[in-house]
Amino acid sequence: MPGLFESTSIKKMTLTNRFIRSATWEGLAGKDGSVTPKMIDVSVKLSQGGIGLIITGHSYVSLEGQATPWQLGSYSDKLIPGLSEMTNVVHGTGGKIIMQLAHAGSYAASLLSGLDPIGPSPVESGLVGKEMTRDDIKKVTQAFSNAAVRARTAGFDGIQIHGAHGYLISQFLSPFFNKRKDEYGGEDINNRTRFVVEVLEAIRKAAGIDFPVLIKLNSEDFLTNGFTVEDMLHTTATLEEKGIDAVEMSGGTIVSGRNIPSRATKSDSGQSGAYYEAAARQYKKKIRIPLILVGGIRTFETAERLVSEGITDYIALSRPLIREPGLINRWKSGDRKAALCVSDNGCFKPCFKGKGICCTTESRSVK
Repeated sequence: MPGLFESTSIKKMTLTNRFIRSATWEGLAGKDGSVTPKMIDVSVKLSQGGIGLIITGHSYVSLEGQATPWQLGSYSDKLIPGLSEMTNVVHGTGGKIIMQLAHAGSYAASLLSGLDPIGPSPVESGLVGKEMTRDDIKKVTQAFSNAAVRARTAGFDGIQIHGAHGYLISQFLSPFFNKRKDEYGGEDINNRTRFVVEVLEAIRKAAGIDFPVLIKLNSEDFLTNGFTVEDMLHTTATLEEKGIDAVEMSGGTIVSGRNIPSRATKSDSGQSGAYYEAAARQYKKKIRIPLILVGGIRTFETAERLVSEGITDYIALSRPLIREPGLINRWKSGDRKAALCVSDNGCFKPCFKGKGICCTTESRSVK
């Protein structure tokens, strides 16, 4: 039976346990997306807290793809020194870290970049921006490729492509967002997967076949006429053929109502339900590459069950590690009480004020 604290490998990347810090917007980067000492401090605390792998917050691969203020960037070579410092410090603590590469697409913050958002096509949900031309698609594909090379140059142990949550790649995959009539859209799922496949192929060509490349995908969008579990299974099968090294399964978009990626609940800290367990079970019946499952996992018992039953290979956590960066060490020491996170999403509010992510529930309890 696989154990949560056994050593495993994703390609050439060896991890000390099966716990992964899912990409989390820290809100601590410089205005230009550069790494700051506070960002490095967050990574150090996570590494020292026992997490097997850190995935950085979403980094924007090109200026028009920025989603939020104080977001990490990967769009320019000028950012490499700061990124290198981050990886050096994490490696110095014995940790592993990969960079998430992202483009917000139609959800990009034009007030930050001064550039018009771009996406696969205009949609009825009121998103602004312009439909990407084939030239735009090539430029963004190259931007992902260039960012992957920067990540490797800076010493990251791999990269993760952000293909979830209604951002650009997710928009191409979803018929809710993608109304194109050419080879990148339409009812045919093979057309809607074309963009992500081209991004993966470009990254492989530029960064090398030995460099670990992961992807984050929705289990489904939870939207009428959106990306479905069946679409997810087809997409992951295609990416498996193209050489992706692992898939992190999430779900929802910012317009998915109660089923947004970071569901706000007021349940007690003992909640243990994995949001996407049913979809993960279907994945494991058809796909061989490792699965990372995120969403709603708050107890050691749930994590242990999901891995021991073969429902997932890795457990990803985000909000619990904001409250407790040392959670994994606590569980490893034998203290198996549930994570203290109550999933109220108060942690994101300070980010929009330039203060960076932190647990506001904990702050109130300390006073």
